[in-house]
Amino acid sequence: MFEKIMFIGDQDVQIKLKDTSALESDIMNMPLILQDNEKTILGEVKELLDGSVKVKLLGEIESGKFIGGVLRKPSLNASIRALTVDELSLIVGNPGFGYMELGISPFYSSKKVYADINEMFSTHTCYFGNTGSGKSCGVARIIQNVFYNPQFVPFKSNFLIFDSSGEYYTAFSKINEINPNYHYRFFTTNVNSSHSGELLSIPIWLLSVEDIALLLSATTHTQLSIIEKMMKLVKIFSQSDAEATRYKNHLIANAIMTIMYSNQGSASKRDEIFSIFNTCPTNEFNLNSTVQGVGYTRKLQECFLIDSSDQFSERVLLTEYVNKFIDPALNQYEPDKTHYFTLNDMENALNFALISEGWLRNENVYADAITLKVKLHDLVIGPNAKFFDYKEFVRLDQYLSSLIIKDNQKFQIININLEDVDDAFAKSIVKIFTRLIFEFSRKVQRGSIPFNIMLEEAHRYVQRDQDDFLFGYNIFDRVAKEGRKYGVVMALISQRPVDLSETVISQCSNFVIFKMSHPRDIEYITKMIPNITEDTIEKQKSLQVGNCLAFGSAFKIPMIVKLEMPNPMPQSSSCNVVTNWTSR
Repeated sequence: MFEKIMFIGDQDVQIKLKDTSALESDIMNMPLILQDNEKTILGEVKELLDGSVKVKLLGEIESGKFIGGVLRKPSLNASIRALTVDELSLIVGNPGFGYMELGISPFYSSKKVYADINEMFSTHTCYFGNTGSGKSCGVARIIQNVFYNPQFVPFKSNFLIFDSSGEYYTAFSKINEINPNYHYRFFTTNVNSSHSGELLSIPIWLLSVEDIALLLSATTHTQLSIIEKMMKLVKIFSQSDAEATRYKNHLIANAIMTIMYSNQGSASKRDEIFSIFNTCPTNEFNLNSTVQGVGYTRKLQECFLIDSSDQFSERVLLTEYVNKFIDPALNQYEPDKTHYFTLNDMENALNFALISEGWLRNENVYADAITLKVKLHDLVIGPNAKFFDYKEFVRLDQYLSSLIIKDNQKFQIININLEDVDDAFAKSIVKIFTRLIFEFSRKVQRGSIPFNIMLEEAHRYVQRDQDDFLFGYNIFDRVAKEGRKYGVVMALISQRPVDLSETVISQCSNFVIFKMSHPRDIEYITKMIPNITEDTIEKQKSLQVGNCLAFGSAFKIPMIVKLEMPNPMPQSSSCNVVTNWTSR
């Protein structure tokens, strides 16, 4: 069929055909070996010409191993032949420990394709494809293949799937039928959905300043400073030991003195001070606290009666009493650890911070302060408050452990369904979990507890937003750059790569691309994905449903793979219009 090499280019060669009738046979994408005395080069037919074909050079077989990429070229007198069985196995992979079946190759004699599990799940991966291209089914099948593998038992795996519509429930809910040691857990924001699950619940005290800023949609550094003060105060107000109580009284006393000697009228001063008593009372500072004078006593609230000169009637006694609790040495006090607190406690801490720091009296920061106050109150009284109603104190390690282990059962797949909340809140939740996992993984033995974070509809979360401006980093960008060495690995599943963070995509090592047709998305991945070729892009445009183009560190060469349908299927298909229109 093939006569000789006519021309050698940088990445391809042109080969003359012995008989032009060969053009009628199916030789497109046919793999070939170009061999001379020194080199064994793998090529693939990529273009039919008049009496010849153009063959793309893919790599070199040397010492029984396939090496992707071509540094050395074949000579003009190199022989041209088909691959041997052993050579083909070097390309598509072999079954064995540490490898998983991916699918079959339509162009490599329908051979099964095997992926290196380490390379597939220890590095970040992108799953791209149009709606209806088989993307969700493909992702479900790939994860199922991990657990179907009889030579590999991933008992300690931790797949966290953030699912925007609950479509993966049916694909994994019966995973223990594969092996009774495998278990699936379903958390949801919609307890009224058709799938039974546990209400998602997050301990509010595990959240950082950045997490709270996300929840409250903070946009300025002033708001970030207010949140920092609030979080310090709520940690202090949640403690009841003697030192914490002394510091609380010190803070309240300072706030009272600041207000008393401000330029407001006495009535306004009294309102602010009483607001402090109602927000964070102590035994020493509440409306009914006893103030001892010389030969008489007063209730604290009685000291704030206003006389005819618009002064507090007991201002001298009040000043003496309040000053007793001010201790400058306490200004350096820091809480030794975090204790249990609630959203209501946090709101009280914010209200105290706003009053004690005078932020509501400062016209330069008033708008930022009141915006935070309103947003936090909306969270406290709104429908999302239930997701932070955690009933007992836990540390970060205990919380994450409670997600993946319950009643002596280890859950390998944890599905977090976010279908009942808006995009802004869902994005905050995903970022919070990602940060918690990353923080935990940095503190344990490096890479000893891997977490695979699967982000369905990733374009809703992994965006190019203002986190860098406000926090100095974006958690997804940070995990993309550093997470791999700690065992925190992301999988981005999306039909709109153009909306994803460029930094995150640039750090991904594997790509599983189903059919994509939008010009902007194609142009974007062409620019963002390292080493992607025009030929690779062209191949994905003509993919059938359920077929993908797989390339990256887990694969020897870019390869079209036909995936089996998942069993069981996810609920990702379109609605059946005919059935619904005609059913009675």
